[in-house]
Amino acid sequence: MAAYPQDPGAPDAPYLTFWQERHLCTLTTLRADGSPHVVPVGVTYDSGARLARVIALKSSAKVGHVLAAGPEGARVAVCQVDGARWATLEGRARVLTERERVAEAERRYAERYGRTPTPNPDRVVIEIELTRAMGRG
Repeated sequence: MAAYPQDPGAPDAPYLTFWQERHLCTLTTLRADGSPHVVPVGVTYDSGARLARVIALKSSAKVGHVLAAGPEGARVAVCQVDGARWATLEGRARVLTERERVAEAERRYAERYGRTPTPNPDRVVIEIELTRAMGRG
């Protein structure tokens, strides 16, 4: 995996492989005062669609921060680290509630993390339209 930044729609093979491995990630959103809110999450990366997805409860702070940014979405970053290897994806996040979008995010989560999320009617998906990929491996 080479040093980045790079087009998130065209990752090299080691970068994409790293995002397919099971790793806990972080999501950084911004609070109303501009301070960062960083929380652990599961993330899936769809390079073809230039999307990262995070499943969440609609009542969570991270969802509130994204919604507060308005219809243009919130600037966010997701990151994972494994020893000296690291990878960050940046982009604009929106909260989606459509059942098929949530189901797709749950399916991808189960594929990456090896467990199907417990059904929850309060689940939403934070979809991040990616603008940048960075990392080192």
